[in-house]
Amino acid sequence: MTRIPGEDDELPIDLSLLDGEFEEAPVASRSIPDGSYEVSVERVELLRAARSGEPMIKWTLLVYSLPFHGRRLWRHLVLSTKNLPWLKRDLETAGVRLDKLSDLPRHLDDLRDIRLKVTKRTRDSYENVFFVRRLPG
Repeated sequence: MTRIPGEDDELPIDLSLLDGEFEEAPVASRSIPDGSYEVSVERVELLRAARSGEPMIKWTLLVYSLPFHGRRLWRHLVLSTKNLPWLKRDLETAGVRLDKLSDLPRHLDDLRDIRLKVTKRTRDSYENVFFVRRLPG
């Protein structure tokens, strides 16, 4: 027989006591606030941008500074001519120098577990993450 929590408890839980507060409570933000964070690179992927179909690099960054330890930030960069200087800067900050862009797929695994100081900024509802410097470790 399947037990439904609260169904046969000796002391039923009366959630109605919190109904008023629940109605007035704001929805918690899912975003990490703007600021500086220490992260480690969890994953780097080459994908296609959903809208344009252009190649894009996606960095998944695991935050290890408090109070957001264990949360994730993402850096997306479409690989267009105007963004190549940003890509070079990101890679050099992470410690990877490429002679040619076509070498990037062979270096994606080299980027994992690198520790970085990043800054997150939101402007006009767009969240951006910028690499500041590589950290030891």
